[in-house]
Amino acid sequence: MLSEHSTELRVRYDECDPMGLVHHSNYLRYMEIARTELFRASGGNYRDLEASGLFVVVVRIECNYRQPAKYDDLLTIHVQIDRVTEAKIEQSYRVERDGLSLLTAKITLAVINSAGRPQRIPESLR
Repeated sequence: MLSEHSTELRVRYDECDPMGLVHHSNYLRYMEIARTELFRASGGNYRDLEASGLFVVVVRIECNYRQPAKYDDLLTIHVQIDRVTEAKIEQSYRVERDGLSLLTAKITLAVINSAGRPQRIPESLR
């Protein structure tokens, strides 16, 4: 599994609020996309993981919004795996536009089964 990955996204019109700024909730979507692309770049596939009865869930998010993004901005979302234990994955995120840091975040993930019970982190996610 790769320990870090970057994904580029262009801000779409419908992701902005009436002031023309990216609504804060959309950054969570951007980070989800980056996390999925990290897993894909490592040879993983969430669809296969879920078909096996395991689901990755967010259990903690900490975001620091620094600067706004606007419609048509090209953003780079960096994700880095900081730590993996038997029960959780801790990741750091940075959203940039032209090298300017717009947001930093830390997200903690866990794995559950279809009954919602915590599971050990599988090798495919380590």
